[in-house]
Amino acid sequence: MTKFDKVWIILNPVAGKGKAEMQYPKIKRFLQNRLQNFEIVTTSGPGDALLLARDLPIGANDITVAAGGDGTCNEVVNGLLKRPAGEKPPLFGVIPIGRGNDFSSTPKIPQDVDKACASLLAANEQLIDVGFVKGGFFPQGRYFVNGIGIGFDTKVGFEAAKLKIKSGFSYAIGAFILIARYEPSPIINIRYDDKEVTLPAVLVSIVNGRRMGGSFYMGPHALLDDGLLDICYVRHQRSRMSLLKILSHYTKGTQENCEGVTFSRGKRFFLTAQQGGMAAHCDGETICYDGKELEISCVPNAIRLVRPEL
Repeated sequence: MTKFDKVWIILNPVAGKGKAEMQYPKIKRFLQNRLQNFEIVTTSGPGDALLLARDLPIGANDITVAAGGDGTCNEVVNGLLKRPAGEKPPLFGVIPIGRGNDFSSTPKIPQDVDKACASLLAANEQLIDVGFVKGGFFPQGRYFVNGIGIGFDTKVGFEAAKLKIKSGFSYAIGAFILIARYEPSPIINIRYDDKEVTLPAVLVSIVNGRRMGGSFYMGPHALLDDGLLDICYVRHQRSRMSLLKILSHYTKGTQENCEGVTFSRGKRFFLTAQQGGMAAHCDGETICYDGKELEISCVPNAIRLVRPEL
């Protein structure tokens, strides 16, 4: 266990389409009753959590906590990893008060605010990997803790963002919208380690965590600390019904039993759109709408995650 010198909470009040702001008093009350040295800072817009995590006077034995959803986690981790490197990787925690809260599901961080705060104070550390993607809007690169979605998954996220529903159920609705539209899939060349494949890919997931989109297990066997990223890709299906069947398996993590679905693992991936373009996101942050090339790699032992006891 680690005793923190200070707990920094970076809270995104608009996470969960505004419901996160209502958790501020609860988080503050919990910490006031148990800690002397903590600070809650709120973000004011996109990118602010990254700047705060990068620029706040965070000590080597302080923990920085993302209070929000996957986008907030993404920004905080990017900010922490832009700080000067210390003797140890930075300490990172999560209070999952966003919409999907996908990353926090893999280490089983509680969705209940009080329980999530209590798990932080228990201070159980796990050294975990992160991913790094170069391309699209981020030619210099962007870190991610949970995963990259390319194709169908990303377009579902675009549709879900348009909806007023405040839960992960919005992703299911977005999926049905995309199935009804049933757009053609790009031809993508994927190279990783000693493997290479070219296919019409309706969906490609390269993940560190197990779940994305609130209820879809893109990498059901993924591990946060194995030095590898899991890849799952789906060849374009001939009919809407066959695609719908595969997606139904994603909600249980059993899609490897479906024809046209491939699982593997690797350290570095190169994706090239040979025909059409790639729509891609990492942890809910848009990487590109019509990208041609992406390079994705695993960065082992990048952060110390504080999580419930293993």
